[in-house]
Amino acid sequence: MGNLFKNKGYISLWAIVIVLFNSSCTHMNNKASNQQMITDYYAAYERNDWNLLSSILSDSFTFTSPAGDDHIDLKTYKEKCWPNALNTKKFDLELVLLDGDDALVTYNGWTKGGKLFRNTERFKFKDGKILSNECFFGNGVNFPNNGDK
Repeated sequence: MGNLFKNKGYISLWAIVIVLFNSSCTHMNNKASNQQMITDYYAAYERNDWNLLSSILSDSFTFTSPAGDDHIDLKTYKEKCWPNALNTKKFDLELVLLDGDDALVTYNGWTKGGKLFRNTERFKFKDGKILSNECFFGNGVNFPNNGDK
């Protein structure tokens, strides 16, 4: 077997295999990490746990929604959106599609008053954190503190 490794062709082949294996493992780790951040994002609302949520949001985090939120920053998000946690009972994630540093999530959520809200959200990840969330409202209450519907 020692003669095989003396051949430059075999060394190059082994180098390529190692690089591809490491790249695949890194991609799988990123996917698992991004999946966990999505799970933690919704769990933070269910538990009313700002520390959990803030630990996975980038300092450059932005949030966009049809409720007049146009790439609002983290401070504004906390002031405007985080109070929804007080009225959120649970989320059932129906669909989670991960593609590199992008994800789409469709869920059914329930308020503590028993109202259903259904949304789809697009997440972008960067450097092991959630960089942005774009929320697209579905039928129903749309977001837990919306008392108009």
